[in-house]
Amino acid sequence: MEYFVDEDSIVRKIWGKSDTILFIFAGASAEFALNKAVDWLYFTGRLPADPLGRLFSTVSYARQIVFLPKKDALAAINSINTVHANVENKRGSQIPQWAYRDVLYMLIGYSIRAYELLEHKLTEAEKEEVFNVFYRIGLEMGIKDLPVNYRDWLPDRKEHLYRDLEKGEYSVDLYLQYRKHLGPVRYWFLMQVQELVCPSRVKELLDLKPNAVIPPALTAYKASRNFKMDYFIKSLLLPSDYKEEIRELDRFGEKKGRPAEV
Repeated sequence: MEYFVDEDSIVRKIWGKSDTILFIFAGASAEFALNKAVDWLYFTGRLPADPLGRLFSTVSYARQIVFLPKKDALAAINSINTVHANVENKRGSQIPQWAYRDVLYMLIGYSIRAYELLEHKLTEAEKEEVFNVFYRIGLEMGIKDLPVNYRDWLPDRKEHLYRDLEKGEYSVDLYLQYRKHLGPVRYWFLMQVQELVCPSRVKELLDLKPNAVIPPALTAYKASRNFKMDYFIKSLLLPSDYKEEIRELDRFGEKKGRPAEV
């Protein structure tokens, strides 16, 4: 069986655990809100109406690409392209190429940052592997002007962070939606995770400040996984409507042959 992502790839380890994925999307939710092309996410109205539902929908596409056979992964990418084309046709203009690159760069950057925060530092070869998987996804999506290796990606990622992000009216509204759908306590936790995982440019724009209690709390959480208590903690951090989705994130990785603990 040929897969789009090799069965022993570090990307499967990263995307095979629910806590890593939730940290990835905590970071991405901050950067989405700041992106100058966020109006495209508002065009259909689905993101502000159900930000958590959109998160799990996006996860579903990403996991298909990472874990399923190559033909199914390519079909998932084609579905994404079709969705984007339909939105472009309805709006009568094209999503800018830099916006596509921004989203791809988020997935690369937060995959690395989340895994290193929750597990251990990646080697340069592993970072190159993460980049290469999403680079190939970008090529299949027809995204132009992509750097061809991780080393070249680093300065381009920094340039995008400073050129394409700003705090505007959509940023403020999207954070109001996050708070509405999460509630004040879970929203507070979201902000703490974002401060941990986001790059300095994002934290600067959102005025995210470090909290002295969070690093030891993170250490305690990582220890809780040894006693199988992490699901309980994760279930407290997301509304009860999404508890089954949290379970499915871990079950998906296990069904595809991932060890119970990475």
